[in-house]
Amino acid sequence: MIDLVQLRKEPDVVRAALGRRGVSPALVDELVTIDVEHRRLLQEAERLRAEIKSLSRQVGDARRSHDTQRAEELSAVSRELGEEEARAGADADTVAERLREIWLSLPNLPAPDAPDGIDENDNVEVRRWWRGLEDGADFPEFGPHQRLPHWDIGRELGILDLEAGAKLAGSMFPLFRGAGSRLIRALGAFALDRHADAYEEIRPPTFALTETMQSTGHLPKSVDDMYAIERDGLWAIPTAEVPLTSMHRGEILEESRLPVRMTALTPCFRREAGAAGRDTRGLLRVHEFDKVELFAYCTPDQAPAAHADILERAEGLLRELGLTYRLLDLCAGDLGTSSARTIDLEVYSPGVDRWLEVSSVSWFRDYQSRRANVRYRRADGTTALVHTVNGSALAWARIWAALVETYRQPDGSVELPAVLAPYLGGRTTITRRA
Repeated sequence: MIDLVQLRKEPDVVRAALGRRGVSPALVDELVTIDVEHRRLLQEAERLRAEIKSLSRQVGDARRSHDTQRAEELSAVSRELGEEEARAGADADTVAERLREIWLSLPNLPAPDAPDGIDENDNVEVRRWWRGLEDGADFPEFGPHQRLPHWDIGRELGILDLEAGAKLAGSMFPLFRGAGSRLIRALGAFALDRHADAYEEIRPPTFALTETMQSTGHLPKSVDDMYAIERDGLWAIPTAEVPLTSMHRGEILEESRLPVRMTALTPCFRREAGAAGRDTRGLLRVHEFDKVELFAYCTPDQAPAAHADILERAEGLLRELGLTYRLLDLCAGDLGTSSARTIDLEVYSPGVDRWLEVSSVSWFRDYQSRRANVRYRRADGTTALVHTVNGSALAWARIWAALVETYRQPDGSVELPAVLAPYLGGRTTITRRA
């Protein structure tokens, strides 16, 4: 959530910042008005409680002095004030509900250096990388054998069975087989090993409470994209960011512990509402996929370095895999609800001739920690909200697609990068199943 104290002090600054994200000034003005009314009602209820408390003391004094008539008069006034206090409290609760509704719906303030823009068309390309770039090689040319889409390669080699997945769970739930399944497993292990030097590995639950989902900003904003288990009040996680953000919910961390870095490999579930007929072939857009997430709690001063570290690790994995990729600086209008700044990494997949997003590395300021109430204690004893940073390193379904297309050989086999050999039992060649 945004900082209400900042909103009260600098309404024009907040209004202008959210305007960069397309938020109506009228909604911000409504929040300001409701916040003022909520505080007025709370103050009124508190004033009435103080009067009632004073009257109670006076009633006691009157009774001790046997002044029954005055005691009854004061009691009558106290009862009237009690009714007023109850009404003021109820009104405050009603206003608080609307206040929270708007407050939860507002996105984060974009960082000043996030590019201006309305949507994905205004994102700024930062740079590209491909194998041999450092030695002056031109953007790679891909042969005809690499221009076959991964769903055809997967069917041809017997390593991707989309029909079986649809039979079991419906469309956009892929089923990997044999070497294809092992490749997905290998990619996760490969990444976790690369991050083990600085990030504690966590295996969180795959399901989360509503409060946990709200902490990251996925609820209520993205409710239509989430899988709900209504009977149990649970949600299937869309990313490990959700449980990792709430690992220390409601706690105060010592500043000396920061940054706290964690990583997790989990399945991720997304309904992809509104995606019908758009990028739904193969693994371009799926309802379930595996992903390794990197996450950090940090101080505001540590946030830039934490963000840079996650970005460097995501890029490092792509370079080890030899995949062509680019970095996009997301404009204010395309930022995720909770993000103040995001850099996307996209790999080039020659078989579909597309750039595929495989990671978003984001800085959230204290937007998520305010929801989760995660604070840290400074050396002087005061406390402040932590900042949160996270990014994928990496999301594997699209990496799988890019690998089998990029490394397809003229004879139809796939020769995977040597760095994966330890995770594939030493065998990096995928050939047609007998």
